[in-house]
Amino acid sequence: MTGPDKALRLAFAGTPQFAVPALAALAGSHHQLVAVFTQPDRAAGRGRSLAPGPVKQFALSAKLPVHQPQSFRDPETLELLATLRVDALVVVAYGLILPPPALAIPRLGCLNIHASLLPRWRGAAPIQRAILAGDPHSGVTIMRMEAGLDTGPILATLPVPIRADDTALRLGERLSVLGATLLLDRLDALAAGAVLSSPQPAEGVTYAAKIDKPEALIDWREDAPAIARKVRAFNPRPVAETRHRGAQLRIWEATASDAPAGAAPGTVMGVTAAGIDVACGSGVLTVTRLQAPGRKVQDAQAFAQAAPLAGVLFGGA
Repeated sequence: MTGPDKALRLAFAGTPQFAVPALAALAGSHHQLVAVFTQPDRAAGRGRSLAPGPVKQFALSAKLPVHQPQSFRDPETLELLATLRVDALVVVAYGLILPPPALAIPRLGCLNIHASLLPRWRGAAPIQRAILAGDPHSGVTIMRMEAGLDTGPILATLPVPIRADDTALRLGERLSVLGATLLLDRLDALAAGAVLSSPQPAEGVTYAAKIDKPEALIDWREDAPAIARKVRAFNPRPVAETRHRGAQLRIWEATASDAPAGAAPGTVMGVTAAGIDVACGSGVLTVTRLQAPGRKVQDAQAFAQAAPLAGVLFGGA
């Protein structure tokens, strides 16, 4: 078979929900998907029983062969990949490192969907870091993988505006769907021998370090827009938080204004129809949805009905 309809023999490696649209697109395409690699099941829920990740759940429902190696450094896993004789391995948020011997096995290499416009935000948390930094745009990159951290040559990019109300969840959902579409386009071109790649520019490199739980703690001395970006970037995890009456208070949604606070950072200035107004180092943060320990997420007005909040200082012990 020749031309753009030529089918490639592919394997897929991914684990979380972000990877599912790409896997679904491949499963529904004319390409031959012969194996799905995903991380081993993890303990989840109150009972801490082992549970499959989203990619495994989809693969099983689609009756695709699933493999869950502990590492791609194991000789057995490398031998398995070699025996599959794939043209390419598609990798999307797999979560395990592929060493050079694994990268060298597929005939056309290993292709990755990365949730940023490389070389900006190489690393583990590109969506969250882009929102935290106030970037006007994010995007997806189709990259041929190499040994360096997200350093490989670029096959295609697609920019996406970051909306004022984008959380990491919302932006990630858009990027995952767009990445799947862009991937199919590049695979078809690759099958036809029409793909050109270009090295990443040396300028503009930034690193998206993994999000650490302590980063979720709000410092009310920051300006309101920065805190609002933290709330959006850490939704749905780890979720921005503050302290209230000695307990954790998780902030799920909030908006910022540049109105003068006129009070110490962290002071609740009042409750309005819009939400709970909290003084920041500069400006005011209006909290609209939040969660007390052991409770469900609720609107700010419902939370405020439980006890007077005016003058209360968030962030203290």
